[in-house]
Amino acid sequence: MTMQKKRGRPRKVDTSDGSTASYYELPKGAKELQDLISHKDMNAQIGEIFRSCYRYGQASHSDQLRDAKKIRFYIDAEIKRLGG
Repeated sequence: MTMQKKRGRPRKVDTSDGSTASYYELPKGAKELQDLISHKDMNAQIGEIFRSCYRYGQASHSDQLRDAKKIRFYIDAEIKRLGG
């Protein structure tokens, strides 16, 4: 594991040999998406992207097009935050 910082805050970067990597393992006790979002220390934009991807087209108040636009909005916001 190494630390990586390009833009934003430093993050742990795990290496993978091509098999299942530790960054895909669920934390103990995780029962909801918010548990994963907190465990991975996701900021607001990334958390919204994650939630929108997970429920993509399944929520009665948000069809696939609305979810896709929401994902794009938050991706654009994250890219801007990172200086891109």
